[in-house]
Amino acid sequence: MKTVTLPGGETVPVLGQGTWKMAERRDRRAAEVAALRTGIDLGMTLIDTAEMYADGAAETLVGEAVAGIRDQVFIVSKAYPQNASRDRLRRACEASLKRLATDRIDLYLLHWRGSVPLAETVEAMEGLKASGHIRHWGVSNLDTDDMAELVTAGGTGCVADQILYNLTRRGPESDLLPWLTERGIAAMAYSPVEQSQLVRDERLAGIAARHGFTPAQVALAWVLRRDHMIAIPKAGKVEHARENRAAADLVFGNDDLATLDVAFPQPRRRRALEML
Repeated sequence: MKTVTLPGGETVPVLGQGTWKMAERRDRRAAEVAALRTGIDLGMTLIDTAEMYADGAAETLVGEAVAGIRDQVFIVSKAYPQNASRDRLRRACEASLKRLATDRIDLYLLHWRGSVPLAETVEAMEGLKASGHIRHWGVSNLDTDDMAELVTAGGTGCVADQILYNLTRRGPESDLLPWLTERGIAAMAYSPVEQSQLVRDERLAGIAARHGFTPAQVALAWVLRRDHMIAIPKAGKVEHARENRAAADLVFGNDDLATLDVAFPQPRRRRALEML
């Protein structure tokens, strides 16, 4: 598995596992835990979750999945913007730690920007890092201007920006992704298969057939082609986790990339960062 190096030198796998819309149904719980455990066994040891997902139940699911193997896993979680203040972030983090059944979060993100000043959030994040509650911190859904403001507000310790990025959402390529790469900040793509919509996209069928992969794997591999990019697709079943892992082995030729550029062209003008 390829890796991305975070500021400070730690490496994480380019392909992780997402948990958005997991832990919402009791009858799927065993399959979801098994999928996460299978993904870990296959090297997808970065797991992303959030206090928002299933009202915290996704964090509890992750805690169950990593029980006994916590040290093998890099856990990412996210805080609501209303909890990103000096007073509330520590309480939110401690609640997440309890649900995750762990003593630290490896990467803690501001889920999206709210009304709390970025400087205050930076101070709170650095405080959590100093106290050992978290090991790294970052943000999610922040565009280039927001990121520049974050750094100006003292946020040079930010190691990642989690963003919506896939074949149909190429806006970040114009300025945000180059900005992050120049500063060594990792980009983390959520919804890399556009909430499964690309699974059925006929524009991917030819390349998929030529390489012996599925359209979903082509879409995921396309995201992973970029340096300094992490993708966090969700898999609720073991076979889906295995399919996601295999996508990391797909290598495109120049003709493949040219075909995808025609089918899914980059926007001609700068486009504001989209989010789901």
